[in-house]
Order: sequence, then C-alpha cells, then structure tokens
Amino acid sequence: MLGFIQTLKQRTPLGLLQLKHDRMRLLTAIAGITFADVLIFMQLGFSDALLRTNTQYPRNLQADLVIISTQAKNFGQLRTFTRRRLYQAQDVPGVADADALYIGSADWRNPQTREETSMLILGQNPERPALNLPEVNQQLEAIRQPDTVVFDQASRGDYSTMIEQVNQGEFVTTEIGLRTVTVAGLFTVGASFADDGALITSDQNFLRLFPRRDAGTVSLGLIHLEPGYDPEQVQADLAERLPDDVLVLTHEGYIDFELAEIQSNSPVGFVFSLGTAMGFIVGTVIVYQVLSTDVNSHLAEYATFKAMGYRNSYLLGIIFEEALILTLFGFMPGMAISIVAYQLTEAATALPMLMPFSRTVIVFLLTLVMCTFSGAIATRRLQAADPADIF
Repeated sequence: MLGFIQTLKQRTPLGLLQLKHDRMRLLTAIAGITFADVLIFMQLGFSDALLRTNTQYPRNLQADLVIISTQAKNFGQLRTFTRRRLYQAQDVPGVADADALYIGSADWRNPQTREETSMLILGQNPERPALNLPEVNQQLEAIRQPDTVVFDQASRGDYSTMIEQVNQGEFVTTEIGLRTVTVAGLFTVGASFADDGALITSDQNFLRLFPRRDAGTVSLGLIHLEPGYDPEQVQADLAERLPDDVLVLTHEGYIDFELAEIQSNSPVGFVFSLGTAMGFIVGTVIVYQVLSTDVNSHLAEYATFKAMGYRNSYLLGIIFEEALILTLFGFMPGMAISIVAYQLTEAATALPMLMPFSRTVIVFLLTLVMCTFSGAIATRRLQAADPADIF
C-alpha cells in the first residue's frame, strides 16, 4: 500500500497539465458540467418536493386502514364514494369505527391582497380528528363554529399581516366562493404543486362551503381497529365484504399507492425524470467534446508514448484522470449554485426544497459516470492509433 502511494506521488499529473494547457477549454468543460449538475439537482429537488407535498397529508392520517374509490388517482383526485361503505365496514369484526374525510379545492380570497387563489380544504369529524397535526387538534373547538377554518401559515403567498392578527387572538374574515369564513387559527404543513395551501375545518362546515357535495359521498374512509386485531387480516375481510367500487389499504399501503401513482402515472413526475436524463446527456456531450478535442490535439504525444513502449492502459489513465478532475471541478460549483437555487425556489414557491446528503452523493456519482463514460468514448481513436500511421 505504501509503495502504491509512493508511486502516485512520483507520477507526473499529465491529465491535470493537459487540462491547464488550454484554460479556456478547461473553463468551458467546468461550466458545462456545472450546468448539467445544476439541472440534475433542480429536477431531483422538484421531484422530491412533488413526492413530499403529495403525501404530506396522507402521511399524517390517523387511521389503521384507509378506504378510497377505485377511481382515485391521487390525494388531489380521490373521487368520492358512498358513505354506506363506512357503515358496512363497521359490521366487520375488528373495526372500532369508520370516519369520513371530505376533501376538495376551492378559490379563496386572500384577506390582505384580495386576490383569489386555490386552496385545499379538508373537512373532518371534530370528535375524532383525522390528522396527526397537534396544531390543528388543539383547535377543534374553533372549527366546530359555523364557517370557521384554520389556515396553513406555510401557504404560498403573502399572509404576514393576517398571520400576525391571528397570532394576537384576532379573527380574520374572508370569502370562499359565496360564503364568508372566519380564520380562527393556524397550523403549518406547506403548499403543493396543485394548491397554494390548505384550510382545515369540520365536516359540517365543509358541506356548507361545497353545497353541491352530498353528505353521503365522501373522499376518504378512515378505519380504526379494536386493540389486538391484525390490520392486514381486517383489510382482507373488508376487501371481501365491501363491493368492488372501493379499495381498502393499510395506512402504509395508501402512502405507497400515492407514491406509485406519482412516480408511474403522473406527467409531472415523468417531466422531472426526463429533465434529469437530459441534464446527464448534456453533460456527457460537453465532456466528450472537450476530451475528444484534447485527445486529437495531443495525438502525436500519445503516439510518442506508445512508440516508447507505454501501454494503452497508461494512456487511458491520463484521460480518466482528466475525467476525474473535471468531475471534481464541475460538481463543487454545481452543488453550491443548487443550494442557493433551492433556497430561492423554496422562498418563492413555499415548496420543500431540501438537499439531503444522499442526493449529493447520487449526483456526484452521476457526474463521475458522465465524465468517465465520455472519456471512454473519447479514447476509442487513441486505442486504435498506430504510431507509424500518426508519424
């Protein structure tokens, strides 16, 4: 091991020297890799934000089992089913109770700007809270009042004055459709791609806000089990007992259903995946052009090495050394720019743009593969070159 390290120290860094020889070409390559990395980071960030925002309420459901319509696509497009299925579910051994959760989107008027924006509205039974949100569950008495809601203070838009008023104990009124509602409290979850924020209220208030919605049609059924019963066994019993217009899932199974729908069938998810692939392709092409030009520019020198007895593996090592250097020099500014872009995007859109360590590792490895693959393609002429032909 010590001998190997000593050999590395004595080795002339030909790859670095060749890159430094043409600084403009080096800067072009670094800029191209940086651009590709920023594009990949942003696409992965948006994709992760899509997954997080579309599952933030499903993850917080307080239920052992969840009933949804078989026509449901995702949390924003659940479709409704008859409440009779909940009554039927209560006849199955092990089911303690079954509650309805009403979900819809409506335009509400920002109390500050008076502009209308789309808000997700959830109507729950105040007797048995549907969501594991302590901020909401401490305000159940408030949402029992007619036309009263609690507001997600992480919503997209300017609500600073309203939030300050509510924190001081004041009630703020505004309109949803043709009804005047009172904002009596706050909670924190965050915006999504579909809606700018959310309001939570009681099931009765929800039906007042959506007069065309029948109380007998619900968005989600939340099943709570009696102690000692296996959720998967009760799930199987419910699936056998209930008609095929509904689907019974465990809580974790419902979250997986949401994730699978986004990753497999959502056009937005496909767009982000395509953007990531395009970033990789763009970076590969740029690095290939740089390394290919470098090989052609120094073909006579490489031929001299071969005539002196150096093997192809040594010459390939020079190219891969250049690829590794380009990876390091291009990745670091790409990550730095992406962190700043994440912060700006989160401030502008209220979407959760996080930079986990695992993502930096993934993008670094993609960059390394991108540069190494480009180097391998660029050296094809070098491997086949004959010193006699070159001279």
